[in-house]
Amino acid sequence: MAVLNKIRQRSLFLILIIALALFSFVLADLFKNSDALSAKSQNIVGTVNGTDITRESFLQKVEVAQRQAGPNSSNTQTMNRVWEQEVREAVLGGQFEKLGISVEKDQMKDLLKTALATSPEFLNEAGLFDEAKLNEYIANLKETSPAGYESWVNYEKQLAANALQQNYFNLVKAGLTGTLAEGELEYMLENNKVDIKYVQVPYSSIADSLVKVTKSDISSYVSKHAAKYEVEATRDIRFVEFNEVASPEDEAAIQEDLKKLLTDRVEYNEGLKANENITGFLNTKNNEEFINSNSDIKFDNRFVFKSSLPSAIADTIYNLNVGDVYGPYKDNGSYKISKLIAVKQIPDSAKVRHILIPFIGTRSSGAQATQTEAEAKATADSLLTILKSNRSKFPEFVTEFSTDQGSVENGGRYDWHAYNTMVPEFNDFEFEGKTGDLGIVKTMFGFHIIEVEGQKNTSKAVKVGTLSRLIEPSDATVDKVFRDASSFEVAAVDNDFEALAKERNFTVRPVNGIKVLDETIPGVGSQRPIVRWAFEEGAEIGDLKRFSITNGYVIAQLVAKHEAGLMSAEDATVSVLPILRKEKKAEMLRSKITATTLEDLSTSQNKSIRTASAINMKTPTISGAGREPLVVGAAFGLKEGETSKLIDGANGVYMIQVTKVTPAAPLDNYQSSANRVAQQKSNVVNSKLYNALKDAAEIEDNRAKTQVQ
Repeated sequence: MAVLNKIRQRSLFLILIIALALFSFVLADLFKNSDALSAKSQNIVGTVNGTDITRESFLQKVEVAQRQAGPNSSNTQTMNRVWEQEVREAVLGGQFEKLGISVEKDQMKDLLKTALATSPEFLNEAGLFDEAKLNEYIANLKETSPAGYESWVNYEKQLAANALQQNYFNLVKAGLTGTLAEGELEYMLENNKVDIKYVQVPYSSIADSLVKVTKSDISSYVSKHAAKYEVEATRDIRFVEFNEVASPEDEAAIQEDLKKLLTDRVEYNEGLKANENITGFLNTKNNEEFINSNSDIKFDNRFVFKSSLPSAIADTIYNLNVGDVYGPYKDNGSYKISKLIAVKQIPDSAKVRHILIPFIGTRSSGAQATQTEAEAKATADSLLTILKSNRSKFPEFVTEFSTDQGSVENGGRYDWHAYNTMVPEFNDFEFEGKTGDLGIVKTMFGFHIIEVEGQKNTSKAVKVGTLSRLIEPSDATVDKVFRDASSFEVAAVDNDFEALAKERNFTVRPVNGIKVLDETIPGVGSQRPIVRWAFEEGAEIGDLKRFSITNGYVIAQLVAKHEAGLMSAEDATVSVLPILRKEKKAEMLRSKITATTLEDLSTSQNKSIRTASAINMKTPTISGAGREPLVVGAAFGLKEGETSKLIDGANGVYMIQVTKVTPAAPLDNYQSSANRVAQQKSNVVNSKLYNALKDAAEIEDNRAKTQVQ
């Protein structure tokens, strides 16, 4: 009992001990699993002015955008586009919220009315927009198609966003007036004129080799102009590419396999348990079946003109006798053997008119097709019967029955067009028949009633059957490429990457300045895995990794890591060196010039005295010297007859003398100039306002950290 009493007395103490132990356990687990501490950050793709862009929302929008963009846009391109949209929405949204501007119901109605004013489904009998039809459409969409309704809601949101932006831009423009004082200044800058005499000692008079600019000079300049030389984190890599490409032996084997198909042969048939005679390409009567069974490219039953044959072998094939073959020859990544199957005289162009009657299930029929195939055929037959006795009804039947919108307005007519322009069945009827033929043809679009109105330029066409084999590496070549890549990867761990590649006759390709969200590696193409690897937290300079690429491998090595911050002196040299060189040349020229007059300077430097007339501040250009804002500004600070000291200009060191000052004639009113100033300000809003807001915004981009790219 005494022990129990002691435990009861110390129960609070024991509870605290247990709580601390549990807390320590939780902390230890959190530190072992750092992901738990960063769960929130892992779910935030970015933050714009305090507004978070969540991973889930971002990826949903990327998925929608990718579906809309289709295969022509890569996933990274789509993500970058959605990111820019999200940033824009957040940056401008903050401005809208501060100003309290929004799109209300009445304005939304007006926006929809304007946007849909020409959409036939929302117009009444008088051709005017009908709000009731729009409301009915939206209600029906909501009931029958959740996906369609969601798309409509997004459309309305986009309309509202565009309107908000326009309202905001208009508000900004309204505040950008031009005052009379600004108008007067604009007028004076344009119309105050001075004439000068000057001597220019160009910087080019000192050779670049005589000017020493050190790495320290460049670093110092970059530090003083830090805002201009801020850079993102980048990585430099180099790589060796191992391509699975057919070897000369592979190509020779492909050609031999094709040649074997030419002649008859005997093969053992496992199913029949007996030898079987196989007819070769030269002797086969069923060219289509033979080609479809033995070629990478299926048989094309169409006739073609010489111009459609590969240019390198067109003459040869065109002049073969029926049944003759040519090849193997190389064309478009394949080896081929071609056989002339038939020759025919065919017009190269035709003119027709037609009536298209679709049936349910035909291509692009949509809501226009209400008949079954049998019903559509019956309709076509009945129309053909009437047309055979009265072709004048053709235009009437086109208007009433044809669903081919590309020709209805032209009476169903397709004017002169080339052979093989239309689908095969349509093409055969119009080119293999004769002018005046009238009949029915079934295609993927439905039943066509076709009348051939004209044919011209009949000439020789050929039907060619081609056996084709893609030029691709053999299994032995693929295995060798794998062994070469593996051997190089292992050896490069303990050897100099560049020297090893040279020893084995491999080409090393450097790629510098890769950014964290880059997608493409020059020479390889879209390779986000390589970029992600280069920026991994544990990646060290000298690290190697193998990557699978289309038809091969890349062995990459991380060469350098450049963290975000100020540009290095080496990278800044290209832009900074000319600036510092010019400054040093100016100092060197000044140090050797003692002249105080134009004449003395002209004599000592062997430079002529030149003149420039009607210089103004609006366009600070000096004839014979180019754009020189500092020199022109100095000229307007001198009195007539006064000579300047030495001036460091854009293209050299100058001394000037003002020979004439012509003040602008004063105006009674400067409103027209003020209006021009206002217009100039307004013109830059659309192009510069958003960028200015974006530059001022606090944007945190975590896409790379959250691994959405």
